[in-house]
Amino acid sequence: MSTRPSRAFDADNHYYEAEDAFIRHVEPKMRNRCMRWAEIDGKKRLLVGGKINRFIPNPTFDPCAKPGALIDYFRGKTSISNLHSAFGELDPISPAYRDPAARLAVMDEQGLDGTFLFPTLGVGMESALAHDRPAMLTAFRAFNRWLLDDWTYDYQGRIFATPHLTLADVDWAVEELEFVLAHGARAINMRPGPISDPNGNRSFGHPSHDPFWARVNEAGITVAFHAGDAGYGFMLEQWGVNPEFQAFRIPALFQLLTMSPISDTVASFIADGVFHRFPRLRLATIENGADWVHPLMGKLKKVWQMRGPMFPEDPRDTFRRHVWVAPFYEDDLEGLKSMIGIDRIVFGSDYPHAEGLSDPLSYVEDLTAAGYSADDIDKVMYANAAALARPLA
Repeated sequence: MSTRPSRAFDADNHYYEAEDAFIRHVEPKMRNRCMRWAEIDGKKRLLVGGKINRFIPNPTFDPCAKPGALIDYFRGKTSISNLHSAFGELDPISPAYRDPAARLAVMDEQGLDGTFLFPTLGVGMESALAHDRPAMLTAFRAFNRWLLDDWTYDYQGRIFATPHLTLADVDWAVEELEFVLAHGARAINMRPGPISDPNGNRSFGHPSHDPFWARVNEAGITVAFHAGDAGYGFMLEQWGVNPEFQAFRIPALFQLLTMSPISDTVASFIADGVFHRFPRLRLATIENGADWVHPLMGKLKKVWQMRGPMFPEDPRDTFRRHVWVAPFYEDDLEGLKSMIGIDRIVFGSDYPHAEGLSDPLSYVEDLTAAGYSADDIDKVMYANAAALARPLA
């Protein structure tokens, strides 16, 4: 039996958004282009850009699934034909999912010293508004102010909620970054995948983004890339599948296709030389698992052998210096350690989601099974992520 760690920092916790999260701070004239609620066929529906949004089946989050309800499914211990029934009995929403004081009490019970806090609904909204850039920027500016209202960006030095930023408009991104920094943000969240632009999408390393990365570099804060709707639905469309992204309703084909939003995102930083122009950047990949790391490392090795002069160093070393990975509990933890080193692995429970861990510290059992030493476990369960919550001096 594994010994529970004496300290823990969870790199992946979530809140369930209040119903006015994207509405409270939006001027009425923009609400039809952003988000609003409507009753359709007797049910409360979220409209995004004037269309019913199905990213989250029940965006009111009341009732909601029990934490960890799908753990056997994600560990491959059971096969599911009816995902709806797999969630089991739903619960009324807990105050801890929407109130920081209540959440802190739960963290005390769980043994968590600190956590990064991410959206649930919010990670699917950038793609939903990519066709209307003014509405997208308006919605996320409003969202970041709601987040500051309800959670703050640094609650008692233990809960670090991550405002969402996009480079769809660089001037907007720099202005918004200054706002969240001034209000105590320790980390920001961005969508993996190309930057949407009606004039042509851009990679993260496009020269026009340098003013933003320069300010992030100066501030020394962490940039998190949390999984969500990365806009890769075009892949499914090419294969004749409805590309609309719905959490828990992802076609099996999407899981089997090889293009990876997070791998492509990290690759763009390395290929475009972002880390060498801005050497203090720290990227944390959250809820993307670790299966993508080995294939990307293989590609980096090959490109280094074939096109070495275009890189100032082995790109695998660049990865190991600048990228932190939160593996899923079912991933190859032993292999990941050998590829990127123990100092770049952080644990994330995904609490309180159905696919996450109901007991975050139970993650240590998987680390122990993978042969991690006591010192390794302390780094993964606490020290590595806690350091990411501290801006570089």
